[in-house]
Amino acid sequence: MALELEGTLRQKLGVQSGTSARGQWAKQEFILEFPDGNFTAQACFTAWGQEKVAELDKYQVGDKVKVSFNLKSREYNGRWYNDLQMWRIAPAGQAAAAAPAYSAPAAPSASSAPAAPAPTLDDMPADNPEDDLPF
Repeated sequence: MALELEGTLRQKLGVQSGTSARGQWAKQEFILEFPDGNFTAQACFTAWGQEKVAELDKYQVGDKVKVSFNLKSREYNGRWYNDLQMWRIAPAGQAAAAAPAYSAPAAPSASSAPAAPAPTLDDMPADNPEDDLPF
Protein backbone atom coordinates (compact mmCIF):
# COMPACT_ATOMS: atom_id res chain seq x y z
CA MET A 1 0.00 0.00 0.00
CA ALA A 2 1.56 3.30 -1.08
CA LEU A 3 0.50 6.48 0.74
CA GLU A 4 1.55 10.16 0.69
CA LEU A 5 1.58 12.79 3.41
CA GLU A 6 2.64 16.45 3.38
CA GLY A 7 3.95 18.21 6.44
CA THR A 8 6.90 19.79 8.19
CA LEU A 9 10.09 17.89 8.97
CA ARG A 10 10.30 18.27 12.78
CA GLN A 11 13.21 16.02 13.75
CA LYS A 12 15.82 13.77 12.17
CA LEU A 13 17.11 10.98 14.39
CA GLY A 14 20.61 9.54 14.06
CA VAL A 15 21.62 7.23 11.25
CA GLN A 16 21.79 3.58 12.31
CA SER A 17 23.94 1.18 10.29
CA GLY A 18 25.40 -2.28 10.46
CA THR A 19 26.28 -5.42 8.59
CA SER A 20 23.94 -8.32 7.94
CA ALA A 21 24.18 -11.52 5.93
CA ARG A 22 23.27 -9.44 2.85
CA GLY A 23 25.94 -6.80 3.49
CA GLN A 24 25.94 -3.23 4.77
CA TRP A 25 22.65 -1.57 5.74
CA ALA A 26 21.63 1.87 6.98
CA LYS A 27 18.42 3.46 8.20
CA GLN A 28 17.34 6.81 9.62
CA GLU A 29 14.09 7.73 11.34
CA PHE A 30 12.50 11.15 11.12
CA ILE A 31 9.43 12.89 12.52
CA LEU A 32 6.90 14.56 10.23
CA GLU A 33 4.32 16.97 11.64
CA PHE A 34 1.15 17.22 9.55
CA PRO A 35 -2.34 18.78 9.84
CA ASP A 36 -5.03 16.52 11.29
CA GLY A 37 -8.33 18.39 11.27
CA ASN A 38 -8.06 21.39 13.61
CA PHE A 39 -4.89 20.02 15.21
CA THR A 40 -1.48 18.76 14.17
CA ALA A 41 -0.22 15.21 14.47
CA GLN A 42 3.22 13.66 14.25
CA ALA A 43 4.40 10.38 12.76
CA CYS A 44 7.78 8.64 12.78
CA PHE A 45 8.97 7.44 9.34
CA THR A 46 11.93 5.22 8.44
CA ALA A 47 14.29 5.75 5.50
CA TRP A 48 15.79 2.29 4.76
CA GLY A 49 19.00 2.00 2.74
CA GLN A 50 21.92 4.32 2.12
CA GLU A 51 20.20 5.81 -0.95
CA LYS A 52 17.09 6.81 1.03
CA VAL A 53 19.20 8.14 3.93
CA ALA A 54 21.11 10.31 1.42
CA GLU A 55 17.80 11.51 -0.05
CA LEU A 56 16.56 12.48 3.44
CA ASP A 57 19.86 14.28 4.13
CA LYS A 58 18.94 16.89 1.47
CA TYR A 59 16.24 18.27 3.80
CA GLN A 60 16.60 20.24 7.01
CA VAL A 61 14.38 20.45 10.10
CA GLY A 62 11.57 22.93 9.34
CA ASP A 63 11.36 22.11 5.61
CA LYS A 64 7.91 21.44 4.13
CA VAL A 65 8.04 18.01 2.48
CA LYS A 66 5.84 15.40 0.83
CA VAL A 67 6.62 11.83 1.93
CA SER A 68 5.59 8.78 -0.09
CA PHE A 69 5.59 5.68 2.08
CA ASN A 70 4.38 2.13 2.62
CA LEU A 71 2.56 1.09 5.78
CA LYS A 72 3.74 -2.24 7.20
CA SER A 73 2.71 -4.13 10.34
CA ARG A 74 4.20 -7.19 11.99
CA GLU A 75 3.52 -9.31 15.05
CA TYR A 76 6.10 -10.08 17.72
CA ASN A 77 5.26 -11.98 20.93
CA GLY A 78 1.55 -11.27 20.60
CA ARG A 79 1.96 -7.51 19.99
CA TRP A 80 1.68 -5.69 16.70
CA TYR A 81 4.14 -3.04 15.49
CA ASN A 82 3.61 -0.57 12.64
CA ASP A 83 6.33 0.79 10.39
CA LEU A 84 6.03 3.73 7.99
CA GLN A 85 8.71 3.06 5.37
CA MET A 86 9.57 6.09 3.23
CA TRP A 87 10.35 5.37 -0.41
CA ARG A 88 10.38 8.97 -1.67
CA ILE A 89 10.65 12.45 -0.17
CA ALA A 90 10.19 15.68 -2.13
CA PRO A 91 9.55 19.35 -1.41
CA ALA A 92 5.88 19.97 -0.55
CA GLY A 93 3.79 21.24 -3.45
CA GLN A 94 6.17 19.82 -6.07
CA ALA A 95 4.36 18.98 -9.30
CA ALA A 96 3.66 15.28 -9.73
CA ALA A 97 5.18 15.33 -13.24
CA ALA A 98 8.65 16.07 -11.80
CA ALA A 99 8.54 13.03 -9.47
CA PRO A 100 9.29 9.46 -10.63
CA ALA A 101 6.21 7.56 -11.74
CA TYR A 102 5.79 4.96 -8.97
CA SER A 103 1.99 5.10 -8.84
CA ALA A 104 -0.55 3.68 -11.27
CA PRO A 105 -1.96 5.93 -14.02
CA ALA A 106 -5.11 7.96 -13.29
CA ALA A 107 -7.23 5.85 -15.66
CA PRO A 108 -5.91 2.29 -15.31
CA SER A 109 -6.60 -0.18 -18.08
CA ALA A 110 -5.98 -3.90 -18.39
CA SER A 111 -2.99 -3.32 -20.70
CA SER A 112 -1.23 -0.68 -18.56
CA ALA A 113 1.75 -1.60 -16.38
CA PRO A 114 3.48 0.41 -13.62
CA ALA A 115 6.32 2.62 -14.87
CA ALA A 116 8.73 1.48 -12.14
CA PRO A 117 8.84 -1.57 -9.86
CA ALA A 118 7.70 -1.24 -6.28
CA PRO A 119 10.25 -1.75 -3.48
CA THR A 120 10.86 -5.41 -2.66
CA LEU A 121 12.02 -7.39 0.35
CA ASP A 122 15.55 -7.29 -1.12
CA ASP A 123 15.57 -3.56 -0.25
CA MET A 124 15.25 -4.44 3.44
CA PRO A 125 18.19 -5.60 5.56
CA ALA A 126 18.19 -9.23 6.65
CA ASP A 127 17.06 -10.16 10.15
CA ASN A 128 19.88 -10.30 12.65
CA PRO A 129 19.49 -13.33 14.96
CA GLU A 130 21.62 -11.59 17.63
CA ASP A 131 19.17 -8.66 17.76
CA ASP A 132 16.30 -9.39 20.16
CA LEU A 133 14.28 -6.30 19.25
CA PRO A 134 11.17 -6.84 17.11
CA PHE A 135 12.10 -4.05 14.67
